[in-house]
Amino acid sequence: MKRFVLLALSVAISTVAFAQKYKYIDSSKVMGPDSYLKDIKAHPETRLVEIKKYIPEIALDIRYATTNNFTHQQMYGEARAFARLPVVLALKQVEADLKKQGLGLKIFDAYRPYAVTAHFYEVAHDTNFVADPRKGSKHNRGCAVDLTAINLKTGKELDMPTGFDSFSKKAAAAYMDLPKAEIANRAILKTAMEAHGFREIATEWWHFDFNGWSEFPLLDIPFSEIK
Repeated sequence: MKRFVLLALSVAISTVAFAQKYKYIDSSKVMGPDSYLKDIKAHPETRLVEIKKYIPEIALDIRYATTNNFTHQQMYGEARAFARLPVVLALKQVEADLKKQGLGLKIFDAYRPYAVTAHFYEVAHDTNFVADPRKGSKHNRGCAVDLTAINLKTGKELDMPTGFDSFSKKAAAAYMDLPKAEIANRAILKTAMEAHGFREIATEWWHFDFNGWSEFPLLDIPFSEIK
């Protein structure tokens, strides 16, 4: 979650970031494009894949490819969503389960390059809502998704406690001073996600980490370089 200024500036900043040392973390702890390609040659089952290609029916609202996010600036040059292959296969199962209830998933964000996480921290230093760049984010590992549930007939999002990327106390996963419908909808999403290997985080009802995320390295690869 961060703050580029214009799309052109965003691309320029990220390009430089991929080629230089990092401000908050030793560069040896972050895998760039060349190292990533070598790694997935040895372990193709862990590669980043485009979510929409594996789950064509899933809805996307990639907020950081627009100005409709907490920074009010465009973070990504492309409105695409990627995650590690095991994560996407698990999401496919979640989508299938929800479909039985007439529901589906809408993705706000998934894999996020490390440089973007570091930039988010400079915008909002509250690590309750943005990842500490000294540790990196599960998003940087391709093992976290930000999402909500939608009605398949109407395409509308179910009523939830807050919108995406809210810094309100109502965004907390266990916050209960809410309308019954919002609590119920949040529970539907949580139940479906946890049934397939995801865990919610305490501060954001929309954020789910995939079990085993610690086995995957931090990545700093622009979308355009993901094959």
